[in-house]
Amino acid sequence: MIDLFYWPTPNGHKITLFLEEAGVDYTLHGVNIGAGDQFKPDFLKIAPNNRMPAIIDTAPVDGGDPVSVFESGAILIYLALKHDRFYGETQRERTDILQWLMWQMGGLGPMAGQNGHFNIYAPEQVPYAIARYTNETNRLYGVLDRRLEGREFVAGNGYSIADMAIYPWIVPHEAHKQDLNDFPNVKRWFDAIAARPATLRAYEEGKTIQAEAKPMTDEQKAVLFGQTAANTTKA
Repeated sequence: MIDLFYWPTPNGHKITLFLEEAGVDYTLHGVNIGAGDQFKPDFLKIAPNNRMPAIIDTAPVDGGDPVSVFESGAILIYLALKHDRFYGETQRERTDILQWLMWQMGGLGPMAGQNGHFNIYAPEQVPYAIARYTNETNRLYGVLDRRLEGREFVAGNGYSIADMAIYPWIVPHEAHKQDLNDFPNVKRWFDAIAARPATLRAYEEGKTIQAEAKPMTDEQKAVLFGQTAANTTKA
């Protein structure tokens, strides 16, 4: 059984995509990041970076004590290795998958995240920041489009944790000022993943959790976007 500490953001969706595809039993625990749940001492014990998602595996393969994992990329690798799913079959495949997972973690996620912040959440319009992150997101879409030319999936020889990591960051493409029609290979790949039954189930789980929350207030936005070391409660 996996306990998943989660909020329906792109990083949260990565993990439900895997769990639904692999048919792993899991329990969702909502971490309302607008309400500051990520600073609660019990959560910090498993996620010291005060970010979700995080998991607790209550049945690790060694039969020992429960294992906690934070950081979405690390969680995907942990689950893929445990269940021997979606991580290729050879060292070459795994290297290919791993580099595209890291591309998402180090490039697409941070840049699209800043894009969303300055386009949607920032209390004032900052033209330089909007242009900087919108353009960089566009460049990264171009990288992905070239990679997907003649390929069904991003890496390896099939659907993998690289696709699961990247897809949720393409979902908000309109909010990030990107037109998928400009990237036909990305659009084909995106539409195929969106239609997968496991993807539909994963996003329905997100709607269930999101329904418990009210729209963020200005005070909650200040909590979410104004974090410093002083905000973090020590576990």
